[in-house]
Amino acid sequence: VQLQASGGGLVQAGGSLRLPCVASGSIFRLHRMGWFRQAPGKQRELVASIYVLGSTSYADSVKGRFTISRDNAKNTVYLQMNSLKPEDTAVYYCNVLTGDGVPTTSWGQGTLVTVSS
Repeated sequence: VQLQASGGGLVQAGGSLRLPCVASGSIFRLHRMGWFRQAPGKQRELVASIYVLGSTSYADSVKGRFTISRDNAKNTVYLQMNSLKPEDTAVYYCNVLTGDGVPTTSWGQGTLVTVSS
């Protein structure tokens, strides 16, 4: 499976961005998907995930501000980010997850989100 995240950019605090991630292959609809981020000098962290039937989970730091969704027909998972904060600045990646939330594919380039104060 190859994953291509996009949609990042520079945004002011309080702004919004929507990140799409397109997955190659037909297994997309069979797996839990997740969005991760890695800020400078920090470990990569899981911020949101979505199961096959649509149930979701979020890190406490983004709960109420970020929304993950998926379009199985388009092999795409989205991350809608609202009320962005400078601490959301990071490279964002998507990945296919096991049921326990472990990423299973190689990391792509990700997409950089920079939030200015």
